[in-house]
Amino acid sequence: MSEAALELEGIEKTYNAGRENEVQVLRGATLALERGQVTALVAPSGAGKSTLLHIAGLLDVPDAGRVGIGGRDMTGAGDRERTRVRRRDVGFVYQFHHLLPEFSALENVMLPQLAEGRPKAEAEARAQDLLASVGVADRAEHRPAALSGGEQQRVAFCRALANAPRVLLADEPTGNLDPATSDRVFGALMQLVRETGLAALIATHNLELAARMDRQLRLDEGRVIAA
Repeated sequence: MSEAALELEGIEKTYNAGRENEVQVLRGATLALERGQVTALVAPSGAGKSTLLHIAGLLDVPDAGRVGIGGRDMTGAGDRERTRVRRRDVGFVYQFHHLLPEFSALENVMLPQLAEGRPKAEAEARAQDLLASVGVADRAEHRPAALSGGEQQRVAFCRALANAPRVLLADEPTGNLDPATSDRVFGALMQLVRETGLAALIATHNLELAARMDRQLRLDEGRVIAA
């Protein structure tokens, strides 16, 4: 495969709820992301964008097609290898932050690094740097319940980037925020992506946010096309 940070080729996915209720969600979806590129994926609810992101992030397996990360074909990889690559090379951000409530913001950003074997002092230093870069350094010791929605999501961005992944996948990352907070949080996300030079695929309904990205793709009847 190519050296694209992320490459999907001919991805097919059908869900079965009984023979008469087959739903083909993806029909040959193909895309490639380069490092430093921020791409919007625009699609209505139910069009399959979450399925596409899950396959791209090795959380789900396609019925057909190939998935490549950093030039490596992951299609036939076993569970252990998929988990290793996902943990090291892919960052996820969702509409809801999914931070661990019993840990502080700082600890939430440290945990992925500790799971990869990084020394605690290094993990803490990187977590502090990431939190400072999105303007929540003064909230580092607070647990998620004590943070605003925008602060929670900025911490979630930092956690997703803690292990310096090749690829960031975001599913409606500002969809749960009011417009003003959404704009600020999206700005913080774009800053992080630009600073790290990773490839980002961001699913959104917000056409104004999509227009601020490097390019826009649309998921239409299971295929990826230029928006």
